[in-house]
Amino acid sequence: MSDANLNETQSSEAMAAALNSVHEVKIGDVVQGEVLAIEDRQVIVGIQGTGVEGVVPQKELSSQPIDQLSDIVKVGDEMALVVISTIGNDKENGSYLLSKRRLEARKIWAEIEAKFTNQETVTATVSSVVKGGLVVDVEGVRGFVPASMISDRFVRNLDGYKGQEMTLQIIEIEPSENRLILSRKALVEQERKAQLQAVFEKLLPGDIIEGEVARLTNFGAFIDLGGVDGLVHVSEISYDHIKQPADVLTVGETVKVKVLALDQEKGRISLSIKDTQPGPWDEIAEKAPVGSVLEGVVKRLTTFGAFVEVFPGVEGLVHISQISHQHIATPNDVLEEGQTVQVKVLNVDPDQQRLGLSIKALQEKPAGAKDSEPKDVAPSDYQMPEEESGFSIGDLIGKSLDK
Repeated sequence: MSDANLNETQSSEAMAAALNSVHEVKIGDVVQGEVLAIEDRQVIVGIQGTGVEGVVPQKELSSQPIDQLSDIVKVGDEMALVVISTIGNDKENGSYLLSKRRLEARKIWAEIEAKFTNQETVTATVSSVVKGGLVVDVEGVRGFVPASMISDRFVRNLDGYKGQEMTLQIIEIEPSENRLILSRKALVEQERKAQLQAVFEKLLPGDIIEGEVARLTNFGAFIDLGGVDGLVHVSEISYDHIKQPADVLTVGETVKVKVLALDQEKGRISLSIKDTQPGPWDEIAEKAPVGSVLEGVVKRLTTFGAFVEVFPGVEGLVHISQISHQHIATPNDVLEEGQTVQVKVLNVDPDQQRLGLSIKALQEKPAGAKDSEPKDVAPSDYQMPEEESGFSIGDLIGKSLDK
């Protein structure tokens, strides 16, 4: 064979080898690209082994925001890319739309699927709050947490979760549809159960501790004791009468509470705020000594007298015989609930929390009026009875029988 024929044969073989080495590019293929140029919002790459170029838009480079393309790539860099689609109709010299972000997402989806199979949890950051739940980012993959799956209790305002990192369970996954449904509810329940167990192990009835007001309802306040809530019933908030807890408490406020009861089986903790405060009857003998004159409000009227509140939470009895120098059939004849009156303290019994009061003792006795009872009044005569916050049989009848 002549030299000319030999050279021609070698050239043909080299061309055939070159053509055979050029791989056809298909959508979905993973290719290796070399950065040829960096433009305003895209990167031009040469697809190795094909002789054609591809384009990587800025949004397809990374799942994270990019200020400048030159911050993350430079000419000559090589990177693995996935083919998304073709650009134009020139298959020989035409470009391809490529993505680095989606290739990374493929790997992450595979990792998430493996965790789902192994019943493992994932860590995600809440990227936005939408109607019905939270949108989260799991290493670049978008996931969704329905509102009902965020906690073991109803959450009215989800805005506070934005930007938070949380551990989640995988409920449903479908990579082909980019669907990833997650839940935090079961994990919260497990965590709360462990916290509740720890609290029950260290608390005893009578303990006084600090907590934070977590929620307010019409019937009471829930106090966070460190991941576990206890209830302060509205009647245990203050010695003063309050219509609703929100009148005196605010969410987030730190309060001191006393443990009233623990029910581990039902997971309930009963608390009291007022039991940590001075009682209304403390030092009552100093605040309302016998003979002192006080101003009070008529709270209740009965057939035998009027109950007058002289301090918040402290009521005394004005027996019907101590209301007026004139004979009256019932207290309603001269008094009404809510009326402000002046009263004189006749007797004080701190142990039994009873006050005997008089209205007529502060009034001038009409000429010719007879005393309705002896001038010397024994303390027992105005003791508060067992019923109606109140009084003994002698109190109800008074000294009227002595006449």
